[in-house]
Amino acid sequence: MDIVINFNKPKNISSQEAVTGVKKIFHAKKAGHAGTLDPIATGVLIVCLNEATKITRFLSDLDKEYMVRLRLGQRTDTYDLTGKILEEHDYHSIEGSHISEVLKNFVGSIKQRPPMYSAIKMGGKPLYKFARRGLEIEIPERTVSIYGIDFLGYDQPYLDLKISCSKGTYIRALCNDIGNALGVGAHMVSLERTGVGKFRIEDSASIEEVENKKDSWSSVDLALSYLKEIILDANSYDKARNGAPIIINLDKKYINNFVRLKDPKNILFGVGRVEYDRIKIERLFSNSHKS
Repeated sequence: MDIVINFNKPKNISSQEAVTGVKKIFHAKKAGHAGTLDPIATGVLIVCLNEATKITRFLSDLDKEYMVRLRLGQRTDTYDLTGKILEEHDYHSIEGSHISEVLKNFVGSIKQRPPMYSAIKMGGKPLYKFARRGLEIEIPERTVSIYGIDFLGYDQPYLDLKISCSKGTYIRALCNDIGNALGVGAHMVSLERTGVGKFRIEDSASIEEVENKKDSWSSVDLALSYLKEIILDANSYDKARNGAPIIINLDKKYINNFVRLKDPKNILFGVGRVEYDRIKIERLFSNSHKS
């Protein structure tokens, strides 16, 4: 069963624990997820089973949507409520109008520095291992895209936001930066991922529901339907199936993008990356996949 599951991760378990639970239910040989959620976070976790594990990297690239609650007036070392409080400030003078103005500065292409308590690796080791030893590592900034921030509510000291963003965005770091910009500090209290690409929270399933909804889960082809499909002739298909590049000219807008590769019968067999005059094979599936 090579399927992609829109799983609603509960609070207080790791993403890997969630994957293991789904894997057991379906007796899958292999399982993986596309985009980690912190243990305190809930919501959409894309779980891929068996051959579908080969497409996690492509699904991880999809844009994300979150509902987040910040607490103003406190900054923590983890940027969330699980951490040690480093600073406390009076937040009572912060008004909604001021918050709205500050939030505008975080929409668009922005620089952010990931938190020390994260799984990003430096020198082959996750940053959180250095953090737990009390070591400070200089973390390079990264550029991420914030497509929109909706101001949902403000009940002092709590601020509720809806955020749509690119891959690689650390919402905890964004909360910390917003708090700093307001001059009072802030940390993340709760986080729900409500969307990953076309995978929406309203279509997700809990661990109790996941097996009963098995007929509604996505095939590999359907999960990758946001990618342009290329149907190959028999000659090109034979070459691609053996991992050889395909000589082809596509519109320039597809250069450096991934495409779905299909055989002459319109059945998915792999994923390629478009170069200038060819498609380089990125992934081949052991089984052919119908939509």
